[in-house]
Amino acid sequence: MSYLVLARKYRPRNFSEMVGQAHVVQALGNALTTQRLHHAYLFTGTRGVGKTTISRILAKSLNCLGADGQGGITATPCGVCQACTDIDSGRFVDYTELDAASNRGVDEIAQLLEQAVYKPVVGRFKVFMIDEVHMLTNTAFNAMLKTLEEPPEYLKFVLATTDPQKVPATVLSRCLQFNLRPMAPETILEHLGQVLQTENVASEPQALRLLARAARGSMRDALSLTDQAIAFGSGQLQEVSVRQMLGSVDRSYVFQLLDALACGDGKGVVETSEVLRLNGLSAAATLEEMATVLQRMAVLQAVPGMGEGDDESDPDIAATARLAEALPADETQLLYSLCLHGRAELGLAPDEYAALTMVLLRLLAFKPAGAGATTRGSAVEPPKKPPPDPARAAVAAVPAMRAPSAPATVPARMTAPAATPDFASNRPPAPVQRAQVAPEFVASEVPQAPPWEDELLATPAPATGPVPAPAPVQTAPPAAATPPPDSPLGTEWTALVNRMVATEMIAALARELALQSELRSQGEGVWTLRVERESLNQAAAREKLQVALKTALQDSGPAPRVVVELGPVSDSPSRRNAAAALERQRQAEETIQNDPFVQDMVRDWGAKIVPGSIKPRAPSAGKPI
Repeated sequence: MSYLVLARKYRPRNFSEMVGQAHVVQALGNALTTQRLHHAYLFTGTRGVGKTTISRILAKSLNCLGADGQGGITATPCGVCQACTDIDSGRFVDYTELDAASNRGVDEIAQLLEQAVYKPVVGRFKVFMIDEVHMLTNTAFNAMLKTLEEPPEYLKFVLATTDPQKVPATVLSRCLQFNLRPMAPETILEHLGQVLQTENVASEPQALRLLARAARGSMRDALSLTDQAIAFGSGQLQEVSVRQMLGSVDRSYVFQLLDALACGDGKGVVETSEVLRLNGLSAAATLEEMATVLQRMAVLQAVPGMGEGDDESDPDIAATARLAEALPADETQLLYSLCLHGRAELGLAPDEYAALTMVLLRLLAFKPAGAGATTRGSAVEPPKKPPPDPARAAVAAVPAMRAPSAPATVPARMTAPAATPDFASNRPPAPVQRAQVAPEFVASEVPQAPPWEDELLATPAPATGPVPAPAPVQTAPPAAATPPPDSPLGTEWTALVNRMVATEMIAALARELALQSELRSQGEGVWTLRVERESLNQAAAREKLQVALKTALQDSGPAPRVVVELGPVSDSPSRRNAAAALERQRQAEETIQNDPFVQDMVRDWGAKIVPGSIKPRAPSAGKPI
């Protein structure tokens, strides 16, 4: 006798053997018991969840004769009468299964419906079961609509599909629809244990967990994978062999990666990724397993008591709970998102393991502020604060410029706040060498955007009473920017640099060197500049700046030699430009707030100045930037 695969050998024969579809079993069982039977049923759900199985059990329930041959419609078919055995073996003449994937035309449906005019030959009901019904053509659907709506009393339709969205609404409205759900891994695990116990096959619990997760909600897939695992393991189910057969990633690697990410251990992340490469484990499976663990961690972080009913024999539970306490909740959410989006990037990279490493290292690069980073074996230390920068402190010291509250007759919403200007929004596109420039110098570049126009948004408010006599709106003058210390060399150097930048004589790193430097001395063909960042002191940048200086000075002699030294900078073109921009912003806001028309609008109509909407005009040629 040939071997019968587990998926067919353990196919449920009655409703009591059905697993994971209690809501459908209960509805059909009650309908059969009370004989409130519909003429057409539609079963939907993913592959391997029991659509065809329930159809056969329903056909047996409608045609069962009982062990004594005197039975009737029942929710518990006997399984031994002629009708039950013939349906199980597939030779019951009054039960017809049609595969719509290969018989999808109107001719096939017409041949099936021709049988509907004849009463059952041996059974109580004719049952037409159409599998994958969504594959039928539109003409085939239209051909069966009339019979489907008003079939003879002895005919029952059973339709099954994995894609109900493709079934016409005219068919859906004529059927009683049941949605068969994907089965939980715990349900599959329990059923696999019972099957293997009946088969006398030794198995490890962790091996069954791997099979249950790999089935992805399908009991048929789970039993098929179990068959394959038994053959692969020579009659035994061991975790190592099952993991090797599935090609799945050992969760110990996942926990190692999460441990390293929690500690900020970049070296550990790279080494573990390299181990995955050497073992030939899938990068996509790694990210999938990580997403599964992170999802469980997020649940434990949000609801700590959710894990109390878990199976304590599962070693993954303890490790997941430990990581949920070690990794902050915001980093858990960030890493979960990175894992999901990282799976789409694997196919774009030349090497999927390199893409995996980049996805994992991305968390270390985007760690939230205040998160510590360590090397392997070291304690977690908070990041050191960078030394204060005088220019940044001067900019930060300028308070937000706000208009005072209006008089008592004017509602409080008529105040006109103005936000501190944001000079970073005026900077040109970042050059290639941007990574080498100090962050505090970004806001001081020369604006390249079109001229800004002063904007005022007025929102009229309905008058609710008499308007008081006009009164002047008092405004406090905005705070003035503190310019860097003035010096003749600084003034000359700033004007020269701004002219070279405006005419695009210097760009990229040479422009940054000029903007961030302080001219200390010039004489005998040598110009000494001072910068705070060593990354700006590049030979190529110095040479380009020398050539630009010769052109800007219109000197027929040799170009001045640029010497760069490191040290504190108190007067540079970038700082002067920042102070000038602050002053222009202050003057623009003061002009708008003191404008008589604006004051009338604020006082009489409840208008308000939208914070941040006032922008100064671009400086005219020849003026400081």
